[in-house]
Amino acid sequence: MSSPSPNVPDCQSLAGQLVVFTGKLSLLGRKDARALVARLGGATADDVNAKTTMLVVGAEGFGSTPEPTGASERQTSNKLKRAEDLNTQEGLTIQIVSEEEFCRLVGVPTPDTLKRQYHAMRDLLARYRELREDHLRYLVKCGLIRPVLRTNADTFFAFPDLAAIKQVNDEIASGASFRSVVRTLIASRQGQLAFDFRLDAAPAKILTLRRPAADRLVTRVEPPPVGRHDIARAEECFRAGSVLDDGDESKLEEAAAAYRKALEFDPYLVAALINLANVHYSRDELAEAQALYESAIVLEPDFFEAHFNLGNIYHDLSRFSEAQACYGEALRLNPRYAEGHFYLAVTLEKMGLSQEAQPHWRAYQQLAPQGEWVELAREFSE
Repeated sequence: MSSPSPNVPDCQSLAGQLVVFTGKLSLLGRKDARALVARLGGATADDVNAKTTMLVVGAEGFGSTPEPTGASERQTSNKLKRAEDLNTQEGLTIQIVSEEEFCRLVGVPTPDTLKRQYHAMRDLLARYRELREDHLRYLVKCGLIRPVLRTNADTFFAFPDLAAIKQVNDEIASGASFRSVVRTLIASRQGQLAFDFRLDAAPAKILTLRRPAADRLVTRVEPPPVGRHDIARAEECFRAGSVLDDGDESKLEEAAAAYRKALEFDPYLVAALINLANVHYSRDELAEAQALYESAIVLEPDFFEAHFNLGNIYHDLSRFSEAQACYGEALRLNPRYAEGHFYLAVTLEKMGLSQEAQPHWRAYQQLAPQGEWVELAREFSE
């Protein structure tokens, strides 16, 4: 899925500018916005001071903090108040611009431009009242609709997706269940759909090192001995990688380097193999991720994370029977892993095995009563 990118010929140089952001941006994440400023020659800071030259006010406002009667959203930003005070009291000329103005300055489409070109999810939900956000996300997961763009605050769809969205809404309004509508649509497009779990599903990650029980080592491929010193250094590198591997994309390469270093000291450290494979998977480097997951399974078949994540790859490759087997093995090893039940249920639905999916829809509800897919699981299990 594409994301907003600068139209380079229209960009203005930000050389010499020190830019600060306040409020939530609707188009770009804060990290992406800072990177864009740096690419155009400027610099960014977290707080407003006498060196600040530009303050960008996010279009999404400043959160849900209660305001006094008559107070405006602008007054809830300390950065904005600080910039206005410096301009008034110190005679500075800090340029205060809206997100819309900033987008024009750096050459990316403005939020209003995107809304004219595409259809925002929040607008679709307002128009089609029978649908919820998780309904639309599930339609995306099934490949029935495909977003063209995802911004910091919304997801956008092109005109061709409106027909499917309207059909689902109208059929629910006429009394059909969401479950039956989805199954009908999937059946009508059988052979054309591909589930893309990389849109919103993170692979299972190993957070702490664990050693298999002695009575389970009989199934493990015994590696050559590794010195205690190297094992200790490998575990130290693994822990350093885990700290960096916190969901921040800017730290991913450092985390991957730490995992690779751990594997230099101990090539048989399965936890490092799995987490390094996760990094490759997040970058859509499926061949590399698959090889690492498979290596981990050969070395230690009892890590359910490797089986589950390998199942996600098979899904992305449309190898659904193999994905089913991987999810099944992951659940044999960890029957209480809610995400495993959810993805196995989706797999079985895609294969036309709705009855077999029922126990897994119910298991997901029981194991994750507050999970993001619980309402859908309830609908599919009715």
